[in-house]
Amino acid sequence: MSLISSSKSRISNHNFFSNLTRITNTHQPFKALNFFCSSSTLDKPPNEEQNPDPESLKSAQEFQPGPVKIPESRIPRGKHRNPEKIEDTICRMMANRAWTTRLQNSIRNLVPVFDHDLVYNVLHSARNPDHALQFFRWVERSGLFKHDQETHYKIIDILGKASKLNHARCILLDMPKKGLKWNEDLFVILIDSYGKSGIVQESVKIFRSMEELGVPRTIKSYDVLFKVIMRKGRYMMAKRYFNKMLSEGIVPTRHTYNLMIWGFFLSSRVETANRFFEDMKSREISPDVVTYNTMINGFNRVSKIEEAEKFFVEMKAKNIDPTVISYTTMIKGYVKVNRVDDGLKLFEEMKGFGLKPDAFTYSTLLPGLCDAEKMADANNILKEMVHRHIAPQCNSVFLRLIVGQCKSGDLDAAADVLKSMMRLNVTPEAGHYGVLIESLCKKGVYDEAVKLLDQLIENEILLNTKGGLELESTVYNPMIEYLCNNGMTNKAETLFRQLMKLGVLDQVGFNTLICGHAKEGSPDSGFELLRIMLRRNVACEEATYKLLIESYLKKNEPSDAKTTLDSMIENGHRPDSLVYRSVMESLFEDGRVQTASRVMKTMVEMGVKEHMDLVSKILEALLLRGHVEEALGRIDLMMNVGFAPDFDSLLSVVCEKGKTIAAVKLLDYVLERDYSVEFSSYDKVLDALLAAGKTLNAYSILCKIKEKGGVTDKSSSDELIKILNEQGNTKQADILSRMIKGSGGKKVKKQVSAVAV
Repeated sequence: MSLISSSKSRISNHNFFSNLTRITNTHQPFKALNFFCSSSTLDKPPNEEQNPDPESLKSAQEFQPGPVKIPESRIPRGKHRNPEKIEDTICRMMANRAWTTRLQNSIRNLVPVFDHDLVYNVLHSARNPDHALQFFRWVERSGLFKHDQETHYKIIDILGKASKLNHARCILLDMPKKGLKWNEDLFVILIDSYGKSGIVQESVKIFRSMEELGVPRTIKSYDVLFKVIMRKGRYMMAKRYFNKMLSEGIVPTRHTYNLMIWGFFLSSRVETANRFFEDMKSREISPDVVTYNTMINGFNRVSKIEEAEKFFVEMKAKNIDPTVISYTTMIKGYVKVNRVDDGLKLFEEMKGFGLKPDAFTYSTLLPGLCDAEKMADANNILKEMVHRHIAPQCNSVFLRLIVGQCKSGDLDAAADVLKSMMRLNVTPEAGHYGVLIESLCKKGVYDEAVKLLDQLIENEILLNTKGGLELESTVYNPMIEYLCNNGMTNKAETLFRQLMKLGVLDQVGFNTLICGHAKEGSPDSGFELLRIMLRRNVACEEATYKLLIESYLKKNEPSDAKTTLDSMIENGHRPDSLVYRSVMESLFEDGRVQTASRVMKTMVEMGVKEHMDLVSKILEALLLRGHVEEALGRIDLMMNVGFAPDFDSLLSVVCEKGKTIAAVKLLDYVLERDYSVEFSSYDKVLDALLAAGKTLNAYSILCKIKEKGGVTDKSSSDELIKILNEQGNTKQADILSRMIKGSGGKKVKKQVSAVAV
């Protein structure tokens, strides 16, 4: 680590604390103090060309392109041109190793003598405040070095910036034990550190303790206290301490008044701030440009632009040249009260005086121009920013520009804003692309929208959520719909899956993607998305299920269609009869009769009483394949809901196919429940049984028919009696003969029952 400017090469003879006349650190931006710091360096316009930074100038010279000089001889391996400084070596060792006795011994072996410069530079260069604190305590406890005020100030400063305030406080209070005197600057930095951490009461306690500890307080102590308590809105406390300061004979400075005025405006105490401004002048303390900037900004905060204008004019009248901050503050006030034309005039006036606008100026004016729909002026200013390579402080300015250009209908200009961001090395966020994509979709320019979408997907811009400008549903849903309707569902899914990584579970997007996959003949991809929806409790629409089922059926995958149908029903949808028919028909044609039967069962349970032709085919197939019990169960379910099948047709089919067992069971089912069938159906069953040689079965069925009062063809009965006699079943033939003749009474019925059993 190079320590050209910050490292100490020797101990200065002058007082180390003499340069701490002010507490405000002008090189560390504090949002509330941006325009009100008393440092004159912030009041000067940035002029990179005339006053380049020495370090940056040195770097530029080092990396200046030029002819490559080939060395005469190769540098031996392991030889370094610039050997590492001892303090850098120590800091690297502390950063890479745990703080142990072994490390301490290594440092001690490396450095035989610890002098002031080395200790100070190690503290300054330490990569971690804990490392600095460990080193500070170790060299002292080991007797390697005795700390002085300068090293104490350095460690307190380091710990204060790291919010390790208890350690800093203990080190400060222990100084007298080491024979060191306190200095006001040590307390000043601790007061400021507690204030920056938001612990105002501790800052006040430390300030009060200075008097008890015999540390004289000057305007430096009071100034840092005013800054701390004003930052938290304690304006009444600030007034009390201001009066106490006067009673102690301490004369306020211009910087003191600037802090007080700033604080009163921060708490919206406009009249009090104005009185302090007058009191300042009464003490013959001339306001400077910072004072006027504070007054101008304060009145702008409360939308009193006329008062701000008065102070701006007064500043010019007193030959105090307005700075970039002055103009920016006035422009901000004009924009706030919707007087953007006046702000634009002031912007041009500033440039006319040779003052170059900075990032704050541009960021202040551009939103006002967008709100006033002055997009041509906004575009010109953006070009000027790109030319000067100045990016605004917040990317939301670019969003306002894109929105404004899209609203005005100039989509090319909106696209140029994205290009300008890239030229300024500002990475566009998803929200920036989103506004333009949405506008392109509304105008029907989908090709350009798709190109922008490709950039979003390929560069994974969607997954970059640091800026917070995410893609809205009004953007991605129209794009997903367009892509799915134009054969690009896979691209749409890639977009949506990136959104899902951000926690997006958009119902419309899911359903559109599933429909897109279904239309493109990729139902499996759609069903995978359906599973994700169900796992994450996102509702799927009925139309989406229907399209998915149709897609499976077109691919001749009826079992998957049935699975989708089951999911549809489980999730509260009631498919129409055509959906049931299409699934059942496809399963039936594919030879999956039992699966079709289960779909039929579900359909009947849902109260659908249609498609009897298909239902009959399924029942017939079940009976013919031997699934008689299943068929009878389906028939029983149908009868319970008043959806009766055609028994005569079923009996006729099974008899024709010679399925006598199925015919007997079906006829038994009909007779037991007294369902009506045609007389011809009885005869068909008997004929089938006789043709199959199952005379006893025929005898049993015929007895049941006669017992129930059914009528059959006499020739069939005579044929059965004849066969029974021929086979030696004379008893059954005699019983059947008497039943036909109408005689037999109870005795016959008992005999029939016994025979049947």
